[in-house]
Amino acid sequence: MDFEEIYKAYFRDVYLYTKSLAADNDIAEEIAQETFFKALKSLHQFDGKKDVRAWLFTIAKNTYFTQYKKQRREMKIEDNSAKKDIQLVDHLMNEERALKIHRFLHEMEEPYKEVFSLRTFGELSFGTIGHLFGKSDGWARVTYYRAKKKIMAYMEAKQDEGN
Repeated sequence: MDFEEIYKAYFRDVYLYTKSLAADNDIAEEIAQETFFKALKSLHQFDGKKDVRAWLFTIAKNTYFTQYKKQRREMKIEDNSAKKDIQLVDHLMNEERALKIHRFLHEMEEPYKEVFSLRTFGELSFGTIGHLFGKSDGWARVTYYRAKKKIMAYMEAKQDEGN
């Protein structure tokens, strides 16, 4: 079976499958097209032991999850919390403010102190931080968020004192 026949025979199935994942016609079509593009590039690796349709579905699923992760990262940057992250980085870049933050961080209770330090200065993932504490990555996210919120509240209070 040549690639054109595979495309004609399975495009609709792949499209419907991706639509069940994406729930958006345009995204589903884009993923289906990307699936066939990837399949064409790796057709020489297909050994025929698997069903062609199952092979295409696997490519489609992986393509969907790759795109989904990319989209989540982009959305996260646009998220309101990114503004607070930028504000916090601005504080850290100013030496005087950074010293105040480090003093507050030194006095901060655990686990907030360590989680914030590991994430910000150690650049560890939430999954890794959670694993270090024997907790989930969700726990690490929440703990980091709370620590960041405490620091921001402290800095805002210091700023209000200065005005």
